[in-house]
Amino acid sequence: MASNPPILKASLIDRKRFQNLKNAFALKYGAPPLFYACAPGRVNLIGEHIDYCGYSVLPMAIEQNILAAVSLNNSGTIQLANTDTLYKDFTVSCSEDIIIDRDNPKWYYYFLCGVKGIQEKFGITHLPGMSCLVDGNIPPSSGLSSSSALVCCAGLLTMKTNQKSLSKVALAELCAKSERYIGTEGGGMDQSISFLAEKGTAKLIEFEPLRATDVQLPKGAVFVISNCCVGMNKAASSHFNIRVVECRIATKMLAHARGLNLSRLLKLAQVQTELKASLEDMLSLVDKVLHPEPYSREEICQVLGLTSEQFSKELLSANTQHVENFKLHQRAKHVYGEAARVLRFKSVCDSGPAESIRLLGDLMNQSHASCRDLYECSCPVLDHLVDICLKSGAVGSRLTGAGWGGCAVSMVPSDKVQSFQQAVREAYYLPDSHRAAVEKQSLFVSKPGGGAAIYLEE
Repeated sequence: MASNPPILKASLIDRKRFQNLKNAFALKYGAPPLFYACAPGRVNLIGEHIDYCGYSVLPMAIEQNILAAVSLNNSGTIQLANTDTLYKDFTVSCSEDIIIDRDNPKWYYYFLCGVKGIQEKFGITHLPGMSCLVDGNIPPSSGLSSSSALVCCAGLLTMKTNQKSLSKVALAELCAKSERYIGTEGGGMDQSISFLAEKGTAKLIEFEPLRATDVQLPKGAVFVISNCCVGMNKAASSHFNIRVVECRIATKMLAHARGLNLSRLLKLAQVQTELKASLEDMLSLVDKVLHPEPYSREEICQVLGLTSEQFSKELLSANTQHVENFKLHQRAKHVYGEAARVLRFKSVCDSGPAESIRLLGDLMNQSHASCRDLYECSCPVLDHLVDICLKSGAVGSRLTGAGWGGCAVSMVPSDKVQSFQQAVREAYYLPDSHRAAVEKQSLFVSKPGGGAAIYLEE
């Protein structure tokens, strides 16, 4: 796992897509690309909103990805363009500090997060000029991690153009950190699977230290992704960071109740480690210590002995300063429960009991209910899609990604995939003209794909 991202032959890229990108690059910049960089999106099978709390997650890379054609130039600028005309060109000087506008999360700022991460890691004072053309086939704002794949692709190609070297693990950690320049306090799952994925297997991703373990999915089931067609950009709202903050505050409240050192503890997993407790113990502790009614700022400050200024500075993020009430019991309950479901999911996959498909489906359904009711990161349209998937033959279905829109992932018996897709198509996509128009890229089977790589022409 400590190896570097592979360098592969460009002939492995889909021929038509590769040729179109190569031609478009030559037309745009007047010369062929020097190389190509690719980073996949992902679907998280189970383990939602717990990576930033320190807990393991269980994603797999999908075959859809961000692919960039790259060359060096002598213009003293980084020139960025996208094959999708919805995304505007952008140019930035190599001699100026890279500024990421958190209040305006455009596509090129995600790209520049990856560039800036590599620049700072290696102390590069003057970046070489680069021309880049980006082509993505991950549905945007769908919970399949298109933005993180873009950050990872940019980090990888910037490393290559600057003739630097990092392992896949180091790159994953660097890109997770650098994506926070855009203002989202993510936990590292998306970047980790983008670099550490291997074709044919899902991964249990663990943190501190970062490591990935193969998880062989049951042979009799297929995972089908369906996009509810409600977009959600994590950086464009405070929904995501509010949950991060609520978990951080819950950590402090639980630690305080058990007399632990508050200054060192920021993640719910750290409280469990300090107490040497089981996840079941932590669920009981949540019920004993935290009340289900929302907490006000005043109550939290009183319990923790903080001033209002300390509370804002130490516990809130830039885009959560306005929040007045915090649901600590519900958020902590979800995190500890979801962490237990991830471990159970892997255990079932490893042992392969006869009823494994049903057991895994039950865990996925429990996960969605917890995301919907305790973490409140679903939405009515997404809940409706999950219900349709279950009625159409899925043994388990749940939101995947940040939520508040985006995709559901469903586990479907292999022999029912066609009938499942047809039933979902008829019940969800065809009755709505907007959904019907994007159905082909919104409803698809996903197999575990490979990780990020550099591609060279032979």
